[in-house]
Amino acid sequence: MRFYYCWIQFPDIALLPANLGHKMMQVHKFKTAHIAWSALKNGKSPLFQISRALSEYSSKILQSSDALSVRSESLQTANLDSADSHAFKDSGRAFLRRSELRHARKIVVKLGSAVITRSDGTGIALGRLASVVEQVSELQNSGHKMMLVTSGSVAFGRQRLKRELLMNQSVREAIKNPLDQSEELTHKNSHHADPRACAAAGQSGLMSLYETMFAQYNVSTAQILVTKQDFVGESRFYLQSTLENLLSLSIIPIINTNDAIVAPPLLKDLEGLISITDNDSLAARLSVQVSADLMLLLSNVDGLYTAPPGDENSKLISTYCTRNQSDIIYGKKSSVGLGGMDSKVQAAMWAVQRGTSVTVCNGCGDVGTPIIDVVKGKPVGTFFTEVDIKKDDSEILASAARDGSRRLQSLDSAQRAEILMKVAELLVARKDEILAANHLDIEECMESGELSQAMINRLTLTPEKIHNLAEGAKQIAAQCGKLAGNILAKTQIADGMVAEKISVPIGVLLIIFESRPDCLPQIASLSIATSNGLLVKGGKEALRSNYCLYSIVQEALEMHDCVDAIKLIDSREEVADLLQLDKHIDLVIPRGSSEMVSGIQKASSRTIPVLGHSEGICHVYVDKDCNIDMALRVIKDAKCDYPAACNAMETLLVHKDLIHTSVFKEITDVLRAEGVKINSGPNLAGQLLFTPSVTRSLNKEYSDLECCIEVVGNVNQAIDHIHRYGSSHTDVIVTNNEETAEHFLKNVDSACVFHNVSTRFADGHRIGLGAEVGISTTRIHARGPVGAEGLLTYKWIIRGEGQTAQDFSSQGTLQYTHTALPLPS
Repeated sequence: MRFYYCWIQFPDIALLPANLGHKMMQVHKFKTAHIAWSALKNGKSPLFQISRALSEYSSKILQSSDALSVRSESLQTANLDSADSHAFKDSGRAFLRRSELRHARKIVVKLGSAVITRSDGTGIALGRLASVVEQVSELQNSGHKMMLVTSGSVAFGRQRLKRELLMNQSVREAIKNPLDQSEELTHKNSHHADPRACAAAGQSGLMSLYETMFAQYNVSTAQILVTKQDFVGESRFYLQSTLENLLSLSIIPIINTNDAIVAPPLLKDLEGLISITDNDSLAARLSVQVSADLMLLLSNVDGLYTAPPGDENSKLISTYCTRNQSDIIYGKKSSVGLGGMDSKVQAAMWAVQRGTSVTVCNGCGDVGTPIIDVVKGKPVGTFFTEVDIKKDDSEILASAARDGSRRLQSLDSAQRAEILMKVAELLVARKDEILAANHLDIEECMESGELSQAMINRLTLTPEKIHNLAEGAKQIAAQCGKLAGNILAKTQIADGMVAEKISVPIGVLLIIFESRPDCLPQIASLSIATSNGLLVKGGKEALRSNYCLYSIVQEALEMHDCVDAIKLIDSREEVADLLQLDKHIDLVIPRGSSEMVSGIQKASSRTIPVLGHSEGICHVYVDKDCNIDMALRVIKDAKCDYPAACNAMETLLVHKDLIHTSVFKEITDVLRAEGVKINSGPNLAGQLLFTPSVTRSLNKEYSDLECCIEVVGNVNQAIDHIHRYGSSHTDVIVTNNEETAEHFLKNVDSACVFHNVSTRFADGHRIGLGAEVGISTTRIHARGPVGAEGLLTYKWIIRGEGQTAQDFSSQGTLQYTHTALPLPS
């Protein structure tokens, strides 16, 4: 007797509710054994009989499931956190939050006709296609399983057939007027090369182009042409098996409908699920069929908008809930291809409801990497989710912060100081609670291994840090009387007419920071003192610490009913939405990595002003006239006190006269004793016989026990080096020569320039501001450590007795006096 061993996959079981899918598998086990035994007795192939019978049985189960609309209970998303959403994804649900897309492994990328085809519809947009291929290859080579659903064969074929018509035209036709010739060719093309013929002529050429492009990245591809019949009955299992086999071999399947023979789209699909009328619906069916984690639909627009994209008030919808179908108004579809935005939305909602996450984004941009950015969870395009997020949630949050700001302004300075003293008191009283929450955050980060030691150092809170936070809150409380509402200038314009320049809060601040939870009470204290509304977003790595500190701030604000003035944001999606609210948010202040800061600056470049710095490349210049003991103390503190801080020294500049002396050896000995890795600059490497490794870049922020040492000829060369490679943050000179020091202080164009002190004094608390919202390297509004005064602007108040501008004309009776008046003490 022969024994047959087979493995049969049933992908559509994933579409069923859990209880029905389990029941189906139990029946499959019984039917498999029964059919195999019957086949053997009748001398037939059991493998074929099993496959056929189970395919028929699966189809019946699926059809009955669809007919009865059997679905699991609605997902209650109001109280779900990210851990809950991961659990749902593992059980066949789509990701609920955009940030979770970084966990996607099996990805379907659909290239729309508008993306792959030139605007005239007669050829392939090679530049855009090359960018897509490069991004898909990068993801494939990093371990993702990539699939492409592509348009373009019709456009490729149309270009080819047009060339054939040119080749075959007569001499008389060739010498015709070019304009008439073009019109005639267009007429011939439209009559003799319908889309099916164009597809037949273009499919092989398009696939050859893909193979050549992907080969540049050592990626193999395979073409799969499908028709509607491939999704009916047992055929879908064969398609599923082929796709899975290719993916297991690290081959990218490139899929398209067989447009050469496909019939015109039907109004109602035979399958009763989603009609395959275009490549959007094809991508959706394939994504669900193979249980893809993510389907990415590339279009010629950035995503869904609140109005047609050309409208002045139109804004991109970053996150869209699939339950809000009635809110969409569709515009005109693209001039090429079968689908439009309506087909993308329908395909997206169908796929999300069946466990595949979907993002629609622009694939026609000249710069950027939208595919990679989406997979990284960045706010690109429109992300579809089943979470019921109201469109105006972010707007309500910002509006409440505005109201809270006005409530703070209505308080007198003593009441605001009272809130800050309460913050200081609670920080000390709940110190153990804060440290316990922080310990859990650190433990989780250590286990995940996602953060560097430098970032963990920033994350860590200590009793000393909490004490400093409390003292800082007290310092700011003492300044309240000199902040919001303070008279800055007073001028008598004329008799009975006085103008006052009054300090007022900027309004509503959006402050985003990474890792450092001690930022939260500092920022909150400054906002309270200046009567600003605050929306604050901390890093997820400090989630527990941030919530603990936030609860302290909220408890203090309850004293005078101002809890709406400060709100903690807990998701990137909310930040992306808030960055579009230029009518509600007045200033964005990012604090963190250069990548994060530059990303925020780019996202807000056309809406909300951004205050901050992207890097902290700080220099210490040791002059030939230095005191060596002083220099050693300054260097050690600047580099080793807190290497992860933005005000830590990254480059040490040494005067050339000190290189071959004991001074240079003492400097390097002190750094090495502290475990600092030394990199040599190119000039220094040329002067030493045995040198440390030569740095790859002179403008690198190490944020760790590592630095670069470079040699310069004099103070002017030091200044030139700082201007070329620095970040305008903090730069120091160590010298006993007062003339050299003054030259350095005057000519270095940085936010902070010091003489004979550590770079670490570029800090709001140390300078005496009480705290800081960050260090600004911009040249507008505020520079250096930004304390309370940097969060204020001003308004003008004029008190008069009915004067008019006409009163001061040549025919008038009044004259300007413009006399400065003393300010109140």
